[in-house]
Amino acid sequence: MAAAAFDAGRLVGLLADADRRRMFAAVELGATSLEAAATLAALPAPRAAKALSALAGAGLIVQGDAGGLYVVGAAFQVAAREALSRPSNDEHADLPDDVRRVFDAFVRDGRLTQVPTSRQKRLVVLDWLAQDFEPGQRYSEPMVNLILGKRHADTAALRRYLVDEGLLDRAGGEYWRTGGTVEIAPS
Repeated sequence: MAAAAFDAGRLVGLLADADRRRMFAAVELGATSLEAAATLAALPAPRAAKALSALAGAGLIVQGDAGGLYVVGAAFQVAAREALSRPSNDEHADLPDDVRRVFDAFVRDGRLTQVPTSRQKRLVVLDWLAQDFEPGQRYSEPMVNLILGKRHADTAALRRYLVDEGLLDRAGGEYWRTGGTVEIAPS
């Protein structure tokens, strides 16, 4: 792997596995062979070999000219520089600061990554979700699920939160919008 191909997300993903982390640490601490690294990492040989193979395949651990293993330490500097040089996420740049902070934490590419546990943050997200429903229009539950499903997989929880917080109401198998901010188009 060329040094320019190191990506912070890929490195974190690579080291998210406990066996790979242990083998990485063993080589970083001076193990120069698979056997020595497996012993230091206290891993059975097959698991150690699999972890080392993944690390080597990604170019994070290489075999030196003398045959010993070593960590490509520059990978982290390259990945950090790349991550810092990326343009900031402008997805929510036009929002007020307090709303933008919530969206930066919980919304990626128009999808909710998780439902906030804090009620205040959840209300910001629920207001955003309510914008997908037209005031005065009635929706069947399957239609509500389709609309919410484009934002997050747990449509039942989102429906319940929207109703509990007074943003949607329901009766007779139908839902309708009863709250949330409404943008008024300039005339």
